[in-house]
Amino acid sequence: MSNSSIFLYGPPACGKTTLGARLAAALRLPAIDLDAEIARRAGRPIPEIFRTDGEPAFRRLESETLRAVVEGLGGAQAVISLGGGTLLDASNRAFAGDNGRVWLLEPPPPAELARRIAIDPASRPLGDKYEERRAHYGSFQSSIAMSFDLPDSLVVVGRNLGGAAGMAKFAVADSNVARIHHAALADIPHFGIPNGEQFKRLDTVSSIWGAFREAQIGRKDSILAFGGGVTGDMAGFAAATWMRGIRWVNIPTTLLSMVDASTGGKTGFDLPEGKNLVGAFHSPSLVIIDTSYLATLPARELASGQAEMIKHETISGSLRHSVSGIPTPAEIAENLSVKVGIVRQDPREEKGLRMLLNCGHTIGHAVEAASGYQLSHGEAVAIGCVEEARLAVRLGLARANWPDALAGRFREAGLPVSAPQFPLESLVPIMGRDKKRAGSRISFALPCGFGDVRIVTLDIGEIA
Repeated sequence: MSNSSIFLYGPPACGKTTLGARLAAALRLPAIDLDAEIARRAGRPIPEIFRTDGEPAFRRLESETLRAVVEGLGGAQAVISLGGGTLLDASNRAFAGDNGRVWLLEPPPPAELARRIAIDPASRPLGDKYEERRAHYGSFQSSIAMSFDLPDSLVVVGRNLGGAAGMAKFAVADSNVARIHHAALADIPHFGIPNGEQFKRLDTVSSIWGAFREAQIGRKDSILAFGGGVTGDMAGFAAATWMRGIRWVNIPTTLLSMVDASTGGKTGFDLPEGKNLVGAFHSPSLVIIDTSYLATLPARELASGQAEMIKHETISGSLRHSVSGIPTPAEIAENLSVKVGIVRQDPREEKGLRMLLNCGHTIGHAVEAASGYQLSHGEAVAIGCVEEARLAVRLGLARANWPDALAGRFREAGLPVSAPQFPLESLVPIMGRDKKRAGSRISFALPCGFGDVRIVTLDIGEIA
């Protein structure tokens, strides 16, 4: 394991201390707030130090405390929340870089930043320094755009968030991803698994269990999943079932897994009879969504992820993002907030609300299976959403022009919107094996308009 810590940095009032405590808990590491340590060592609060000794004296104490804190760890890891001006000093910045990774917290909108500072202005004697230091903060390569709290999970969205991989004992990685991004796994033993839905099966999970045994993974250890949705599903299921459950961290590397499979706690694998028939709810303690991994994705993989983003747009009715190029961390965070909001309310699918996230998936999963998984999951979801929109029209739940409007949005992203080689009537037997079936009836989350997705249960005979 790497001995480097994570240093959280950013403007005053951007949430470093709060996120530091949450991140440390997710990683089972100490959380250290540098300002609190300074006050403890000085025996008086920071505003008083500024008032009586001045800023130069405070900065000297800040530098001394930073070094004392890191040296006191004795090579162990921690999450250290820094003051808003700690790294203005070049030697402090170099010291932090030598002893870990600096993650900059991007500030909230100016009005929100001002509101936070105004709550207790005495606690921040320099006030709002963001505009004055904008160039300084912008010089950091690693940044966090947003974070979300979910039941049992912390989700962090940003760019260039290296360093956390080394905080697990062992990794399960997509073999292709591990080859491309081998530097991210340099400090951690890992086990490679093949990529593709066709490998999402029991024998792959069994091989992961075997790797855990060889690595002597125990009840108190954490493992890392590094790859797309298939890797996360299987590594997460293996973690859920190894020694009755161990902790895990998920670093998704595809757009599809970033906006969908990485968050929500569903794990599992497929059987010949259908997708995801065996699984468990076992949330990762931490999800790190790092958009820098998207630069190596082929266009088809990016488009596949756009399908789930458009699905979230359809559910919310209020979002609209660019489907050209690589989405920004802010776009991914805003889009992911749709799923996060639903999962918070219905984490284990007990209230029926989480069913909304299956929009397009009942037909989509059937199309995916009928193609022998030659169609990607995102391509199948795009086709499934449009076909289910057509079904909504036939049931009198949507306007006649709605399917064309939805299809146009998927086409903008370069996605297919029909599969004439798989007519709906041929998909009915496959849908009959869907896990959402109850007797002769199957539940759909039918897209009936932007912002209008409805749970509808139909008899199998009514579908085609």
